[in-house]
Amino acid sequence: MLVTASFQTQAGYAEGGPLSLPTTFTLDNFTNAFDQGFGRYFLNTLVVTVAVVGIVVLLVPPLSYAIVRNRSRATTGIFRMFLLGLAVPASAVIVPIFYVISVVGLYDNLIGVILPTAAFCLPICTIILSGSMRDITNELYEAMALDGASPRRVFMQLVLPLSKGGVATIVVYSALQAWNGFLFPLILTQSESTKVITLGLFNFQTQYGVNIPGLLAAVVMSMIPILLVYLFARRALVQGLMGVGGK
Repeated sequence: MLVTASFQTQAGYAEGGPLSLPTTFTLDNFTNAFDQGFGRYFLNTLVVTVAVVGIVVLLVPPLSYAIVRNRSRATTGIFRMFLLGLAVPASAVIVPIFYVISVVGLYDNLIGVILPTAAFCLPICTIILSGSMRDITNELYEAMALDGASPRRVFMQLVLPLSKGGVATIVVYSALQAWNGFLFPLILTQSESTKVITLGLFNFQTQYGVNIPGLLAAVVMSMIPILLVYLFARRALVQGLMGVGGK
């Protein structure tokens, strides 16, 4: 329904309804989407998503490794703080976030969207990856220690390869959160140059009605990148579900 409607004219869709097949195919919905700024919205969303995924992948693996291997009170306290982050919805703290972003001069800037989005991805990603790393047996760590491996070498050559299922999961999760984010872009941006796809879809709605085929064409194009992320990560996701090392 989504794909077929995107190739219909607005008049044909209104006449045949959402379940009808297009009698004539048109690409005007896709070209009109770019005429209304879809390309800029797409690029902004891509920048936000890549940056958020980069921050998550850079911070979560070493943090999860420290939580799993270090049993000190400080590490346990940090982990509990991340667990507390799961209980705080973004809508409950959007006012102080808006204030902080405005004070530091990041309002109406993509960085002001990237940082809080990544921050709210960290708790669940840390829990997911630390759970994956806990499946690595102590015998493997002991074997690496007998070889004289440093903690950095253990992390790079043992933990990361065996945790690729968990890493793939946090990549897909953080990419989804960033790509489909609506609240932070809505509150923390206002100009056309910083709009993302979720806000740009409003351009297809006017006071006189909604261009449904045009809107669905934009939705189809917005689905493609995140679908590709899943397609490339699906093998690692399946391996992660099977267990560390494919057991």
